[in-house]
Amino acid sequence: MDTALRPAVPPLPPLVRQPDGRTDPAQEFVTRMRAAAPDFAAAGGAVTAVVREVVPPARHRRSRCRVVLRLLGGEEVDLTFLGPVSRAASSERAFDLQIQTYLTHGRGSAGDWLVPDDEAPDGVAVDVSAWSATAVRASA
Repeated sequence: MDTALRPAVPPLPPLVRQPDGRTDPAQEFVTRMRAAAPDFAAAGGAVTAVVREVVPPARHRRSRCRVVLRLLGGEEVDLTFLGPVSRAASSERAFDLQIQTYLTHGRGSAGDWLVPDDEAPDGVAVDVSAWSATAVRASA
């Protein structure tokens, strides 16, 4: 594989502890999402995956994760995922699992879960919360 085509990805920074010994939840979220890149590659049937962007959720903003999958023939698939607006630990921890499930089963090119997003490379993002709700209704 031509290493010149690989994106330069810095190593994961160590978690910074707050004065009381706790770690910053937003930093934990970002670290967990970046560390999930090999799982995203496996779920998407890719050789490798790079997490190019991660934004943790907050009261006023949705979580987002941009994943670039490199397939066997060298083709790249660049996907942006949106999660819920929340600071609940359960929704933050489910985001990476929802992305993996979508990559394994979803990957459709049409549906209510594909939403306009000016920050996504192709102008469309996958709302994994909406996709998950649709997948649950379809399997019931």
